[in-house]
Amino acid sequence: MLRAAGRRVLGLGLGHRVPAAASARGYHERVVDHYDNPRNVGSFDKNDPTVGTGLVGAPACGDVMKLQIKVDDSTGKIVDACFKTFGCGSAIASSSVATEWVKGKQMEEVLSIKNTEIAKHLSLPPVKLHCSMLAEDAIKAAVKDYEAKKAKLAAGNAETEQAEKVASA
Repeated sequence: MLRAAGRRVLGLGLGHRVPAAASARGYHERVVDHYDNPRNVGSFDKNDPTVGTGLVGAPACGDVMKLQIKVDDSTGKIVDACFKTFGCGSAIASSSVATEWVKGKQMEEVLSIKNTEIAKHLSLPPVKLHCSMLAEDAIKAAVKDYEAKKAKLAAGNAETEQAEKVASA
């Protein structure tokens, strides 16, 4: 009987259960959802020429975020994205949201995704804004990595063609 009364006082006996992380820390339900059910966790082969990898970290809090994009070379559209994040719930949620938002978009479009949009979507408090900044930086780093691979591949192909012309002359 005492246990039942205690559960009613705590609001646990009414069939509605508040996630522990949400009640203890005051996280928005979207943060809790993306933390409990992160989307697109995983990694691609970093040596794949269609994959761009962004690895960023925040020295102040120790969060590390790896975000990868897979690009269709013919259309320039991001066909898939994944992440691995070592950090707090807000960092994991920011990564998860970022991967969802970049899928299906052109490379130029994803560069316009701002940390303020991610923070607003997740209702992050000011003390957690660095998490959304990490996500924005990871997107930019992944795009930069993909473009560097593409340029290196193009330069390598040009050198091969030049060498073949010299050899056949």
